[in-house]
Amino acid sequence: MNKQSYLYGIIGLLTGLIIGYIGTNYINQTYGPPLPANDTAAPSNNLPPDHPPPGAAQSPASSGPQTDVLAAIEQARNEPSNVEAQMKAADLFKQINRHEGALEFYERAYKVKPNDFKLLVALGDTNFDLRRYEESERWYQLALKQNPNDATVRMDLGLSFYLRSPRNLDKAIAAYRDALKIDPRHEKTLQNLTQSLIDKGDKSSAGETLKRLEGVNPGNPSISQFRSQLQQ
Repeated sequence: MNKQSYLYGIIGLLTGLIIGYIGTNYINQTYGPPLPANDTAAPSNNLPPDHPPPGAAQSPASSGPQTDVLAAIEQARNEPSNVEAQMKAADLFKQINRHEGALEFYERAYKVKPNDFKLLVALGDTNFDLRRYEESERWYQLALKQNPNDATVRMDLGLSFYLRSPRNLDKAIAAYRDALKIDPRHEKTLQNLTQSLIDKGDKSSAGETLKRLEGVNPGNPSISQFRSQLQQ
């Protein structure tokens, strides 16, 4: 889900740390081996066209200091009121695609700073990556109370309705349309709205939205697929 990260300047340094063998091994021993990429992503046939799979992360490398990784995690555990420490630890887990571990520390940070917009989005994104769409909806709704004018979060809210089982197309469409009120040229939202309208059988509205998508980016790779679906 085009999920936007909540990263600090320290992450540039910690990216090198998290990928060390000992640090990764420690995390894996604590939380078990990471899930394969195919298991962390929602089935491709449930995603709107060209939407990146949830849980996508860079492949870990094989070197880097390890003691600092363990120290960062230990600091977060020992200093539960230190929001920055919780966020550092969460980001470490995110770097190796360990969303359960990241969620633990994001939730710790939330207890200290419950009204932080970016933290609320991170909680929504992490639950989304875990395919807990009802839970991700809850966090996105809380984030939007802090900042109702974020088109991307409203789009992600729509995706949480679209991807759950059973789908709620009406709520997904409503969320997409709210996002477009904020940013009428938001390409991903136009793309997702077009697909949702096609799925609902509203080809007339889908055709209108497709024209808007073509106006924003005539090279969008989903356009030809949408045209084919509308002709069926």
